[in-house]
Amino acid sequence: MRVIVFEDEGYKNLHPLTLFRPVFELRCGFTLLWEKIVRKLRGERFYFFTRDYLIPTAKRRIPYPLNQMELPPQEDVLLVNGRLLVEEKLSFPEGEETGMKEGEIIYLRVKGERLRGKEYTRPQEIIRDFQDKIPYREITEAKVIRYPWDLVNYNGEAIKDDFQVLGSRVEGELSPQAVVIGDRDLIFVGKGAVVHPLSALDTREGPIIIDEDVEIYPTSHIQGPCAIRKGSRIVGGKVREGCSFGPVSMVGGEVEETIFQGYANKFHEGFIGHSYIGEWVNLGALCTNSDLKNTYSSVKVYVNGELTNSRELKVGSFIGDHAKLGIGTLLNTGTVIGAGSNVFGGKMLPKFVPSFSWGEGDS
Repeated sequence: MRVIVFEDEGYKNLHPLTLFRPVFELRCGFTLLWEKIVRKLRGERFYFFTRDYLIPTAKRRIPYPLNQMELPPQEDVLLVNGRLLVEEKLSFPEGEETGMKEGEIIYLRVKGERLRGKEYTRPQEIIRDFQDKIPYREITEAKVIRYPWDLVNYNGEAIKDDFQVLGSRVEGELSPQAVVIGDRDLIFVGKGAVVHPLSALDTREGPIIIDEDVEIYPTSHIQGPCAIRKGSRIVGGKVREGCSFGPVSMVGGEVEETIFQGYANKFHEGFIGHSYIGEWVNLGALCTNSDLKNTYSSVKVYVNGELTNSRELKVGSFIGDHAKLGIGTLLNTGTVIGAGSNVFGGKMLPKFVPSFSWGEGDS
């Protein structure tokens, strides 16, 4: 079977996180969205479709053909929406079927013989031809990423799902002087990782995944569910539940229910909560965001240029790749900071900072 993972127009609602990457490269849990799809459908042939301008960088990170359509008639084709959060419990059909979630197509399987003699250049062309010819089913249990806060809200359960695949083992160094609160069987420590003395790992609410070559420095306190990818450092940080840190991230201060895409730096004190931080972001000392309004009302966020009610009580910040935040920067609930921005000034930033802004975020 050929599996084609595609982007639809929904990627626009995930800006600025999807400006420099395909939607299926976003992180939720220990793994990226595309890695979950490949793991679930291992053994099949994979193809990925994204925006053309992303191909030069995406092909360095995704080891499968990009924007190539090969449809031999002897093989079925399964189209998978790249915004689908694939869990181990989710099953794909054995025969022809269109999977729907609240009006959106999340997958479509079509027999190869139906494609005989037809020429397609994009997955959407196949969907257009067959979505009304193939029986559909509402997949109520499916999770679809529609907004940036969905990634944050689903992150804890995604970590638990990833841990079920990894399993419990300690291949690195877990110091006898490190404190484990809860079940030790909910800890994974990869090769070359070091958990120093006086660190605390709390698994009472979920597992803790510590990848290869991660270093947990003394006095760090980590609550599960938590996933820390290869080469990252937790430098005495207070890491609360529901956090995922991509590779080579530096984490200090207090972080709660937050995702770092990777290669981000938050070495110093300051609070970041219910947020998604892009790659190569630097958060200066005492940089702090609000994730709860004083009125306890739902948080509004700028989505694709429009102020949108998230209908969520807790929403933090969404920061694009290569953004730099100076010391003492303050972020309101639901603040969006575009890619490549350099913001500073020590006062509360606007709710929306365009990409490549400089200074106090108003230019």
